[in-house]
Amino acid sequence: MKKTIFVTGASTGIGRATVIYFAEKGWQVVATMRRPENEKELHLLDNVTILPLDVTDTLQIKETVEKTLALGPVDVVFNNAGYTLLGALEAITDEQLVQQMETNFFGVVRVTQAFIPYFRERKAGLFITTTSSAGLAGFPVSSMYDASKWALEGWSESLSYELNAFGIGIKNIEPGLVATDNGKSAVIASHPAYETLLNKFLAAISTGTNVSTADDIAAVVYEAATDGKNNLRYVCGEDAKALYAHRLAVGDEGFRDYVHQLMVQG
Repeated sequence: MKKTIFVTGASTGIGRATVIYFAEKGWQVVATMRRPENEKELHLLDNVTILPLDVTDTLQIKETVEKTLALGPVDVVFNNAGYTLLGALEAITDEQLVQQMETNFFGVVRVTQAFIPYFRERKAGLFITTTSSAGLAGFPVSSMYDASKWALEGWSESLSYELNAFGIGIKNIEPGLVATDNGKSAVIASHPAYETLLNKFLAAISTGTNVSTADDIAAVVYEAATDGKNNLRYVCGEDAKALYAHRLAVGDEGFRDYVHQLMVQG
């Protein structure tokens, strides 16, 4: 029997690549996005169903999950919807900081919460979430984005204990820089007092080496979905692996000194 994966944020980037990757592997895929009417290609794949979903809309979450479960069994939920908000905290409006957490954190929490009763009754199921290397290490002018990813890391670790007794898994995909449209569509809040720091950070992420592709990350999502392991974290991308290894090697304060010298003093 074919397995089924439910994907949020499927219109671009990692989400879109994951839909295609799993479909090519013979999975049934429920691809969700805010504006399915704009999708021109994914609906041509025989084993892909497209449904509308804005993860900040609690009513639509409920409706879309119900529609999905009416289609048949679901084995994996891939929480991928999110975006990047950059800028000094002083430059960010209250609306922007709330929207960042509503999308990147509460959206994941609410979609997961909607599927838990179904998985619990089946005594099987897996949640996979796109976090980030920014959920393992903080960087300047990205405090709210990093906060959303750190929140997901702590939430996932805690939730793993609750779900384990019911045969439900939870895993995090933690990429570094990825060559997708998401970076180009980042929301950037500027403030003259932090312009130098912001420009330095933007230059660093735009010229990063060992950048992964969305297809690279989709392959890791597939690995997490099929390897049968109980691992919580999948650090992926050579840049993310190197960064995390460095943090573990030098410790928290040593890593803060490294980032300070690189971004603030350098």
